[in-house]
Amino acid sequence: MAGLENGERSRHAGTAAAARRAPSSAEEAALEALRVLGDPTVDEVVFLSRPESAGEARRLAHCVVVWQWGLPPWFAENVVLLVSELVGNAVRHTGALTFGLRMHCRRGWTRVELRDPSRGLPCLMPVREMDVSGRGLFLVDTLSDRWGVDLWPLGKTTWFEMRIPER
Repeated sequence: MAGLENGERSRHAGTAAAARRAPSSAEEAALEALRVLGDPTVDEVVFLSRPESAGEARRLAHCVVVWQWGLPPWFAENVVLLVSELVGNAVRHTGALTFGLRMHCRRGWTRVELRDPSRGLPCLMPVREMDVSGRGLFLVDTLSDRWGVDLWPLGKTTWFEMRIPER
């Protein structure tokens, strides 16, 4: 990969996806986001609670799913959409200054967690065809295999899990 010197190896070089082809400029931007923002598979990545953070969280989630975990792009699209919905809910409804993102992959499952300091519970609303908002948790409920909320003394973690497709 460009920019590596003195025999350094990219930590993504060992993944099947990285071995197939070099990353595009969009994927390079995602990898840069991972380097700059942090790795949500290792530690919680904290974002400011503002609309622009949704794009950062989407890029980070895509990078993890495709480049670190080597999962199919269509699967990454679903994870990214659900991350975007959880971030949107956190930004719009919690009044928090920050929120944190964690991602896990183990034994055929992915789990994405969004932590915020609000104890207000998200509410799954009925959705009608012409609704232009309020679909976030409906999408999470529809596309994930499981989702839920864990309450903590100083906030909550909203999470979803998706079964990894057979290869």
